[in-house]
Amino acid sequence: MRYSISNTAEYGDYITGPKIVTAETKKAMKKVLSDIQDGTFAKDFLLDMSPAGGQAHFKALRKLASEHPSEKVGAEIRKLYSWNDEDKLINN
Repeated sequence: MRYSISNTAEYGDYITGPKIVTAETKKAMKKVLSDIQDGTFAKDFLLDMSPAGGQAHFKALRKLASEHPSEKVGAEIRKLYSWNDEDKLINN
């Protein structure tokens, strides 16, 4: 997939990737895959999205993520783009 990214990003992948994708990361990714394969992820998702779950966990995670500093910076950067149209953002 590197053919579709800039040389800077490709170089960063070679230099930084191994520092981030460690044995510990790979172990965590295997656990996530296991949760997907055995249905744990789907069960948790469907429960949270059900009327009984009320999307409580999802909404709490969304709120927490929206408060991250990168979201504030991103909002300011998006204002600079001529194609920006807030009404076209997906928010469901």
